[in-house]
Amino acid sequence: MRGWLIVIASLLAAVSAQPYAGSWNDGSRLAAAESLVDRGTWVIDDSIFVKPHRATISPYADPDSHGTLDRVRINGRYFSDKTPVPNLGLAAIYASLRALLGLRAAESPSRFCYLLTLFSSGAAYVIAVACCHRLTIHAALPKLRRLVVVASFAVGTVALAYTQSVNQHIWMLAVCSLLFVLLDDPGFPAIARWVGIGTCAGMGYCIDFGIGAVLVAITLVWAAYHARAVRPIVFVVVGMLPWLALHHWLNGRTGGTWLPLNMDPANFVWPGSPFTPENLTGSLPHRSPGKSVLYALDLLVGKRGFLMHNLPLWLAVIGFVPLLRKRTSDASVLMFAASLSVGSWLLYSLMSVGSSGVCLSVRWFVPLLAPGYYVLIALLREVPEAWPDFVVLALGGFILGVPMWQGGPWRTHMVPGYWIIVAGTLLGWLAWRLCLSGSRRSKT
Repeated sequence: MRGWLIVIASLLAAVSAQPYAGSWNDGSRLAAAESLVDRGTWVIDDSIFVKPHRATISPYADPDSHGTLDRVRINGRYFSDKTPVPNLGLAAIYASLRALLGLRAAESPSRFCYLLTLFSSGAAYVIAVACCHRLTIHAALPKLRRLVVVASFAVGTVALAYTQSVNQHIWMLAVCSLLFVLLDDPGFPAIARWVGIGTCAGMGYCIDFGIGAVLVAITLVWAAYHARAVRPIVFVVVGMLPWLALHHWLNGRTGGTWLPLNMDPANFVWPGSPFTPENLTGSLPHRSPGKSVLYALDLLVGKRGFLMHNLPLWLAVIGFVPLLRKRTSDASVLMFAASLSVGSWLLYSLMSVGSSGVCLSVRWFVPLLAPGYYVLIALLREVPEAWPDFVVLALGGFILGVPMWQGGPWRTHMVPGYWIIVAGTLLGWLAWRLCLSGSRRSKT
């Protein structure tokens, strides 16, 4: 079954990957990869993703695009505003494809975009799906239930849509999924497990400085609590430190600062820049406490809310406290999952505006599918009678997943039929719970 799942996930990734950049976001990362390999520099001034007319055909979905504006200007030169370590990884993929296939971005922008998307975001998706399946096996769910849970994760959430382009969010999902496999299964060799946990946290820090910072902090706290000894913590730090050092060293090389380049408003002062100190993520916006609360709630349950686009996660939220009361052996990992999810949500609620820009749902939270499904799987193991609830929500997720996938991650409009599907699913779930409650009362 595992082999077939990987094959199917790979096929879905291959069909989903697009032969163009769909937004400034992926255009910025692709510009960095192209510049590093073809010109040996982090400077992206001459990239086809900054100056599309240099390519044989436009590398963007919109042939009239004037290039990515997700860039910073430092000492008169432009750089990608994205975290540098993943861009270095993309460059390694491009260098390999150039050596093996003779691929050149400016001559074959469509092949360049498609292959880099497939071997980065597509590969991350396959890893995440495989990890979800591993968690269902370790939870000893029946085979049919394992299949439904993995299918729900794979095509009934926003995950599949984010395989269509180069983006850090699906990569972060893969890293978080690997981390939960290591946290959940103490059967791995002890040293390898602790170093692996630290490595995943360090990689996450390099990919997404926001969620990554929360991840590093929670990992250290969890390791200290769970191990109650110095040696395992040392191994976690050993796995973590090289990634943190590489991230900050590359930031210093390009921008002269240890902070991410896109957190400095001065780097966005250039003609035509769409970014100002008021709309940059990473600083406290000027808004009232009431508006801050409404914004935080909107990130979860608004028209772009993460819970509304990933319907099975409602069961994880509702069932978390009853699950924790069962005092299961994996209670510390469940708390890890909750801390990562709540901490990331609060961080972005406090230090962002615009709900992550033009995208499907809230792109920052795509990695939170990993802790969400970890809780779901544990709940279905400990409370088998919750299975009908999951099926109702998963069915709604499958229905919503089709138009989400069709529209892709960089969409300007709501998912077609969004409110009808979401309201129908949640009302159907409520009706099921009321019927079940009434049936139980009648029996007593």
